[in-house]
Amino acid sequence: MKWIYHLSPETNENGDVLGGKGRGLVILRRLGLPVPLGFIVGTEACRFFLRDEKFPGGLGAELTAAISDLESATGRRLGGPRRPLVVSVRSGAGVSMPGMMSTILNLGLTAEATAGLAAETGDPRFALDARLRFLTGFASAVYGLTPESLETVTREAGGHAAGDEPARLAAAVHGVETLIAERAGAPVPDDAMRQLELAVRAVFSSWNTPRATTYRDLHGIPHELGTAVTVQVMVFGNRGDHSGTGVAFSRDPNTGKAVPFGDVLFGRQGEEVVSGRSMTRPLSELAEREPEVWAALLNALNRIEEHHRDACSVEFTFEAGRLWLLQVRAGGLVGRAAVRVAVDLADEGVISRREALLRVSPRHLQHAHTPRVETADALDVFTRGLGASPGVAAGRVATTAGRAVQMARGGPVILVRPQTSPLDMHGLAAAAGVLTARGGPASHAAVVARSMVKPAVVGAADLTVDEAGAFLRAGGRTLPEGTLITIDGVGGEVVVGSPRVVTAAADPHLHRLLGWADEVCGDGSGRTEAERLSAAHTVLRNG
Repeated sequence: MKWIYHLSPETNENGDVLGGKGRGLVILRRLGLPVPLGFIVGTEACRFFLRDEKFPGGLGAELTAAISDLESATGRRLGGPRRPLVVSVRSGAGVSMPGMMSTILNLGLTAEATAGLAAETGDPRFALDARLRFLTGFASAVYGLTPESLETVTREAGGHAAGDEPARLAAAVHGVETLIAERAGAPVPDDAMRQLELAVRAVFSSWNTPRATTYRDLHGIPHELGTAVTVQVMVFGNRGDHSGTGVAFSRDPNTGKAVPFGDVLFGRQGEEVVSGRSMTRPLSELAEREPEVWAALLNALNRIEEHHRDACSVEFTFEAGRLWLLQVRAGGLVGRAAVRVAVDLADEGVISRREALLRVSPRHLQHAHTPRVETADALDVFTRGLGASPGVAAGRVATTAGRAVQMARGGPVILVRPQTSPLDMHGLAAAAGVLTARGGPASHAAVVARSMVKPAVVGAADLTVDEAGAFLRAGGRTLPEGTLITIDGVGGEVVVGSPRVVTAAADPHLHRLLGWADEVCGDGSGRTEAERLSAAHTVLRNG
């Protein structure tokens, strides 16, 4: 049986085998868009591993052959001392599970390969930064070390080192290596193929982590599917002034408006955007700083929309001024945004009115009338951030996921975190809304909140969350855990208490869509909006 599939235009785009990420990348290659070379370990191998707790027969040999093919195609060698091949190892289930499983970047950066990368680029700071990122990601995914312990060691070791930035990074690398050896009982293997085998096992195993199973339970995703693993040649967003990373939506995911929308970070790698650890910049800044990358990104978004006939989003990296696409998702918008995109695409002649009606579900209509905090009133505004998932939520402040679960038994809570991670999944599920101090509209908190149709405000820059003391601080004020606050997922206001909430004016796009529904099934008088749409769905599907 075959376990590994080439990431090429000729590969059958079967998402059940390749996973959603792999399928999307195959389509991007077919469209002629820039995608790093790589291969996909199919979901069948994951199901075998989860059942028998070992790789299926032949997978090890196929991994070796696939890496050999990448080495031939790139003229590089995994873990090699000169022109080293460095790869990413990413999960990708058949159904999107954002951030719920493991990712390992910069794999193959052995000590020897790091020196080789420094010599090749002439930039030891970049090579050491990439090595440090690999070690922390590998230690977290493979050995289960907490991000907090790794960050503490990185900060302390680097802070104690004298000298320039490469010296501080080298000290931080040594500190992390020492911590891994102490906690794991062995150092990170200096054999790059062994690193790859352990990484694939870690991604497979992450399918059954509590955060992943909780997410599947909440979204009705079958537990037996398993995940694919996508291995690709690394492109480095942290390589110099003309490199970076981001997430771009072809249309605003909050409103459906036909304008590019998203986040970008310059000089960073992709996990910093989606994790929410860093304060991102608006996507529009890419046009100012890297116009050629911006033009290529707009072209890619247009071509992907044309192919899928739907709004889309992409994760991207640019290295030394060259754009690379790492993931694509089509659709997935909710509420007013889903309604507007369906109607606009019908008006543009991309889809028919019939398809527009069928794309919008009665569930979408439950969230089509977006409530807002009444800003005309005198408000006790505690802080402001970026509206990242529409709606208004009121509840008592909970500063950890665990306390959110406990407190939610007595009424609505707002989970407030510096940034969320997959480890907060149970708290996100229990909360009425989420507020974060860092991150942007493509951060973990924002993406998960939109998928769960819960209001979210992110990137409240002056907000400090003290877990140990169980309080919030912003603008010179302190709020203890348990304080009632209200968040507006459109305007970004965070208000103390329970202000007046108003419903937005009737949406003209929704009015038109329901008019089309009435044309299909007759006069809608006396029926709710959901009933009118459901009646049209019945006629269209039976007709």
